[in-house]
Amino acid sequence: MTTTIVDLRYKMKEVLNALNHRERVTILYHGKIKGIIMPVMEKFERKAKDHPIFGILKDSAKSVEQRMDELRGGRYRDL
Repeated sequence: MTTTIVDLRYKMKEVLNALNHRERVTILYHGKIKGIIMPVMEKFERKAKDHPIFGILKDSAKSVEQRMDELRGGRYRDL
């Protein structure tokens, strides 16, 4: 949304509605950009099952325990 200084005064409801719709509001003064109002980005919590990597090894023949043992290694592996 593009608005002027006068619109900020008289049409604040429309400016706030634009921010509610996650739009950037560009403020003009004498036709030149003076600033930009950005909506606040709230934290978006995703669950692990929604991550793209989830289920990538579903066709693997190894069990989860075997896979974790490979990743972690034994106690003498680091020597």
